[in-house]
Amino acid sequence: MFQNLISYIEDIKERNHSSGAALVMMKDNKIVLEHYSGYHSNTKNSRPIDETSQFNVASARKSYLGLVIAYALYEGKINSIDDLAVQYFQNIDKELLGKTTIGQLVTHSHGLNQEEDETIFREFEPGESWAYRGINILMMTELVNRLYGKSFPEFLEERVFKALGFKQTAWQTESNEKLVQVVNHPDEPSSYKLGQTNNGMDSNLHTSAREFAQWGSLHLNHGMGIVPREVIQLATQVQSPPFKNNELPQNGLFWFVQGTPAKHSELGERVPKGSYQILGVTGPTLLVIPEYNVVVAKMFNKRYNYGGSNYLHYLREFSNLVADTF
Repeated sequence: MFQNLISYIEDIKERNHSSGAALVMMKDNKIVLEHYSGYHSNTKNSRPIDETSQFNVASARKSYLGLVIAYALYEGKINSIDDLAVQYFQNIDKELLGKTTIGQLVTHSHGLNQEEDETIFREFEPGESWAYRGINILMMTELVNRLYGKSFPEFLEERVFKALGFKQTAWQTESNEKLVQVVNHPDEPSSYKLGQTNNGMDSNLHTSAREFAQWGSLHLNHGMGIVPREVIQLATQVQSPPFKNNELPQNGLFWFVQGTPAKHSELGERVPKGSYQILGVTGPTLLVIPEYNVVVAKMFNKRYNYGGSNYLHYLREFSNLVADTF
């Protein structure tokens, strides 16, 4: 039943020169598929991938940040998703921010970008288009850390991870044998992607395929009595402004959400409405399909997803394969 998904994972692993892969599927809150292959690095005598292997999820950490932003909205730390950003970011030029809203910052529709020297500039007017940039992640990370007086990883550990029983999900600052290294180039030795701290600013979040799937299950099950249902709804429902260009993707709080299938979305056209997904540049992808009560976590460890500028085709193909399974 699942052989086509396993074959897809193995094919992309080889094509993209990932040294390891993992795939976990949950259906009706039970694990129905686990697949592990390859090794922790592309060097000799590396440890085999197994259920304890912790992959760097790169920018898939945005879904974790998104949950804390949803908490801030639910608890009134942020008054409304429609609030103007100038109310919260006094250190950024007010004219530059203009009418940018919190909602636009979390749906990649803000129009801001940043030079290498950290100078912020505007690419397009707020809400008029969509662009995947890093400045909004830095801004929202700084904001929730400031609003709660602690880093958002600390917030999640205290209020979510402990209740879920997570032991293999953390922002890592030191190497250990369970961490899967990142392959930057097939002809170069892989290395650890670690952070200086656990403040959430760095791309150093690692998790196992099982706990990545359980993170998706938390959302699928409306918070499981651990997180308020309203927080999950804020995070996973479409929050994007109405674009004139209907080919642009739709987002919740960083999650890609299936509304009307869109050409530039990472969700395939056969994936049911209301599904949502998050992706990291090193390959980890978490897909939640509420209509089928399904969560799928797939893991790779190669920087940049296979397909180059056409990588969306392969992401959409995988999500379509999952949808076709049911």
